[in-house]
Amino acid sequence: MASPRNRSRSARARDARWRGALAVLDEMRREPGVTRAAVARRLGLGTGSATEITARLRDLALLAETPAATAGRGRPTTVLAPHPDGPVVIAVDVRQEDWRCAVAALDGEPAVAEAGAHGSREPEHVIEAVAGAVRRLHRRYGDRVRAVSVAIAATVQGGKVVQSSALGWDAVDLTPLAVDPRVPLLLGNDATFAGLAEARRGVAAGAGTVLHVTVEVGVGGALVVDGGPAEGATGAGGEFGHLPFGDPALRCPCGAQGCWDLMVDGRAIARHLGEPPPRDPRTYAERALARASADASVQAAVGRAATALARGLAGLVNAMDPAVVTLGGLAEPLRAAAEPEFAAAFADGLMRFRRADPPPVLAAALGGDGALHGAAVTALDHFLTEDGLTAWADLRSRS
Repeated sequence: MASPRNRSRSARARDARWRGALAVLDEMRREPGVTRAAVARRLGLGTGSATEITARLRDLALLAETPAATAGRGRPTTVLAPHPDGPVVIAVDVRQEDWRCAVAALDGEPAVAEAGAHGSREPEHVIEAVAGAVRRLHRRYGDRVRAVSVAIAATVQGGKVVQSSALGWDAVDLTPLAVDPRVPLLLGNDATFAGLAEARRGVAAGAGTVLHVTVEVGVGGALVVDGGPAEGATGAGGEFGHLPFGDPALRCPCGAQGCWDLMVDGRAIARHLGEPPPRDPRTYAERALARASADASVQAAVGRAATALARGLAGLVNAMDPAVVTLGGLAEPLRAAAEPEFAAAFADGLMRFRRADPPPVLAAALGGDGALHGAAVTALDHFLTEDGLTAWADLRSRS
């Protein structure tokens, strides 16, 4: 049996083997199409070290190199991209009305491979449809699949779905989406994943503390600190829509009273117009926003929803002190449709010392694909470790 000292030496040697490789792959993820010369410059690598690391990654089918376009005189270099036979992850987004299943290589760009509307929201029907797509992709890519990551419109605690107001679920087992015991299944709230993607790949990239708020059916979001979401003790953090920012007389489908959820989406707009709760609050809100400028009563209802969104957002800024705020889903169209109401309510809700220099509130760059991007980011974070690359190298040596 190896001594503890020898084991420690072995672990350090393994870590050193992959440290430079992981740094190069992280640069490729951060800036798809980056040149080898730019990576070497950022990481402080000499030409020989950069050449050696990229050659090893190429031999392991982790990256490919193509000649970079030349601009005048200078040493030729190459553009780094995922290897066409390299590892991939499967990213899934399960929303209120539909689902999508995508594949992402090491650059983290998800390409949708299959999608479908829910024929029924019964959990077994949704899971069966999504699991079928995941299995088909696993058969297509085989051992190249290194993780399956699922973004879902639900509260996720301890890696399990415990409740979904949007889908009408309580605790649901998603283990049927696991395709192989060797392929990890990762689950996360869709708004949390979207916030992670915005902070890592979107409009807030580079900011240390990012508050992401999205409106779909209710409000979700995440606080992302130094590139990772603050998920709470059990992973169920970020349920902003269930803060008691709403009417305490209203009972939310989550079971609580007075939730912010009920004040900002299509249900709120319908209530202000004296109409029954819509079956699909998101589509209802989209239609209301489209006709608000031509209908004074709809404009007033949208203005009330935008005011409720802005007041709650100001409260989160006061509590969390973000450097940047990003708005996803219908949050940005709602702000745009009632900009004066939103701006006034946001300013009024901020503590006095913040008003002279509030954090910028920016439209999310990734749009409706944010959760898919976040699922891919999460899966690649899980794979791109010393252990993950060692396992990939072992697999390549056996093939």
